[in-house]
Amino acid sequence: MNRSLIAAFISTSLMISIPFAQANELSFAHVETVGVSELAVQADMAEINVEVSVKALTAQDAKSSSDTAVAKFVSRLKKAGIAQDNIESANLNLQPQYRYEKNKPAELIGYSANRRVTVTVHELSRLNEILDSALEEGINRVNNIALKTSKETEYMNKARSAAINDAKQKAQFLAEGFDETLDGVWEIRYFDQGPIQPVMLRMNAGPSHDVAQSYQQGQVTIRDRVEVVYKLK
Repeated sequence: MNRSLIAAFISTSLMISIPFAQANELSFAHVETVGVSELAVQADMAEINVEVSVKALTAQDAKSSSDTAVAKFVSRLKKAGIAQDNIESANLNLQPQYRYEKNKPAELIGYSANRRVTVTVHELSRLNEILDSALEEGINRVNNIALKTSKETEYMNKARSAAINDAKQKAQFLAEGFDETLDGVWEIRYFDQGPIQPVMLRMNAGPSHDVAQSYQQGQVTIRDRVEVVYKLK
């Protein structure tokens, strides 16, 4: 029996719109199944994205203020034991600022400078400490906090295995229910899916130890899906 294996790596948003067009045109008896799985695992690390945004009368002053804030924050992170490969600082985004009034030419009133810093935190218990240090060094925006798991590959493999077993069980159950016998896999369609990482915004509420504890209660959802065509005897 001819077998074909089609691996299509597309985004989750596109996945649902792809029908089993080719399988529906098969001329022999077959059964189609979709195996799905979902694992909710405890987050044990996070990726935070913070930003310094400043305005000044001159481009040089705006750049200098943003660079200083980022340099101080990065220096503080390194002293706290955060490795350089866990710190990414974006390039400067410098924009002129204008005042617009009706029937008048635009008036230059200054410049805005923005720089972002992304930090991977491997100990969630230190997350609040790092956020506070960012604010103390002049970082004035916390864009998002994405919770993650350090065992992503392991959990994704488990989710994939569970999705495969789900497809197998459904196919076997359907075949037996209609007094048929499976004759092996004819086609497999797999759509790679990444973990769903909850994004938390930091809020100033309650004692700092309560805030730190709240970050450690998040979960990461690992999902997988596989579509299979079985030939019937």
